[in-house]
This record gives sequence, C-alpha cells and structure tokens, in this order.
Amino acid sequence: MKTRGSRKVVTGTIVSDKADKTVTVLVSRRIRHPLYKKFITKSKKYHAHDENNDCGMGDIVKVMESRPFSKTKRWRVTEIVRKAV
Repeated sequence: MKTRGSRKVVTGTIVSDKADKTVTVLVSRRIRHPLYKKFITKSKKYHAHDENNDCGMGDIVKVMESRPFSKTKRWRVTEIVRKAV
C-alpha cells in the first residue's frame, strides 16, 4: 500500500460559517521583516470542508490540506481546538 506525502496542517479562527458544509478560516502568522527587523502579522483566508457543520463563528480549528472539494475549497477541518464562548 502506498503512503501519502505529508500534508500541511495550520491552525486558525473561523470568520464565516454561512455556507453549508464550508467554513472560512483566517490563519495569521508573524514574520520578521528582512531589512527593518520588525515583526509583521500576515493573514490569509482558507475555505475548509466541515462535513457535519460542527464549527461556529470564533472557533479555533486545525485544517489540513486535502483533495479539491470545489473550485476554491482544498482544505478540511480535522479538529476543533477550542469552541467559541
């Protein structure tokens, strides 16, 4: 049996759960500017597949790369780290 290559796993906050079985996850990362040495926060939004519609706004989740589910959806929710209050 073939083993799959390692897939990227990132942690982010859900900013939208309006679509059916889809959530929008905002992933932020801090990088250091090469010249000025100041830390900059960069962020990116990913559409992720949520099979059971378990996630809600403000939840912190882990998402993993996967096969394409649609034109823009290439990630899936693997774990809910913390539910929103």
